[in-house]
Amino acid sequence: MEIKHTNTDSKGRFYIEDEEGLAAEMTYSIAGQDKIIIDHTEVAERLRGKKVGNLLVEAAVSFAREKNIKILPLCPFAKRVMEKNNEYSDVL
Repeated sequence: MEIKHTNTDSKGRFYIEDEEGLAAEMTYSIAGQDKIIIDHTEVAERLRGKKVGNLLVEAAVSFAREKNIKILPLCPFAKRVMEKNNEYSDVL
């Protein structure tokens, strides 16, 4: 599964497409030069239970580390995943 990433000056998203179209997506807003705010995560029914949402969180964390920025997870799913994983505390 390939995670793709697009962004503009104010928003971005990590997403996965498959033969049926958009399969999973995590969206964020850019808050200044040092933070992104994850506001929504959605996974198609056909991929639920396969930890696809966690892969999107991992992609966001890798992006944050690469850019040396923090993440504010307002999305309940992303927040739960990030708070359960101590390895992500550096970007919170």
